[in-house]
Amino acid sequence: MDNPVTVESEPGERVSIEVHLPGRGWLAGLADDVREGLSAPFKELPSKLFYDERGSQLFERITELADYYPARAERRILTDRAAEIVAAAEPRTLIELGSGASAKTRTLLDAIAAAGRLETYVPVDISEQILRRAAEELIDEYEQLRVHGVVCDYETHLERIPREEGAVIAFLGGTIGNFRPGPRRSFLARVATLMYPGDTLLLGTDLVKDRERLELAYNDREGITAEFNKNILNVLNRELGADFDPDGFEHVAFWDPQNEWIDSRLRSLRSQSVDVPGLDLGVGFSAREEMRTEISAKFTRERVEESFADAGLELAEWWTDPEGLYALSLARPAG
Repeated sequence: MDNPVTVESEPGERVSIEVHLPGRGWLAGLADDVREGLSAPFKELPSKLFYDERGSQLFERITELADYYPARAERRILTDRAAEIVAAAEPRTLIELGSGASAKTRTLLDAIAAAGRLETYVPVDISEQILRRAAEELIDEYEQLRVHGVVCDYETHLERIPREEGAVIAFLGGTIGNFRPGPRRSFLARVATLMYPGDTLLLGTDLVKDRERLELAYNDREGITAEFNKNILNVLNRELGADFDPDGFEHVAFWDPQNEWIDSRLRSLRSQSVDVPGLDLGVGFSAREEMRTEISAKFTRERVEESFADAGLELAEWWTDPEGLYALSLARPAG
């Protein structure tokens, strides 16, 4: 991997940005995963490919849909419980994994500032452009706030995130549900090893509920989720020179009760062949063959506690929205 590039602020300024990506930028490290996924008997693509600029815009639209409750429920908890979260965590630094535009973050930053503790915000995201824009906005909004942005794939470069004791690490949006059980345990264990005794982890998890409500959230009537799902093919076309025809696939998302996750796929509408010059790879699809693009696991409180325990963490606080659709949990290093 290329050496990371560090871009520091001018003296006296309050923003510094570290870039920990090789020359191919945000796609770096995913090429091998794409090759492996497209070559497997049951094809899969890494869900990180969703979040190019267009995909991020589409996801923001999804979060505003009436049937897509997770973002709305998480915002409600943050709005109602931010002061309690800050009182329990007592942070001076907020580290946010997958920060994006830092829209939800402001509720936490407001609460930390109101408690007289706000010093540093460390947004971590794969998009340098989005992170820089958010950093500049935040220092205008919060007097004396220091922003130390880190542009990286937090799964790969987790250990490079700067840490000071007294931090709350926020991993919101239900993103932990995109991990299978094994990688989920490994990721949480890596987070735990980075935490000082006084640090906390604030984790967002979507909760198990009835099939109809779950499936409706991922099959919206306006077709925005379908467009978001198929945009992953546009990313492969642009970044790897592939010739996927997005109109040759349809969006599929369904509840898998055995694994307790939403399974999102693209189904080939015909027999077709796709070239991926960037990988020197040809891929064949039979009619109605499905390719997985994402899983989104749902949780119970018991499963969250078990996940924390497996990682060397313990549940300290648990908050849900009034309907019990979604949860934010606060964890500390065990013992």
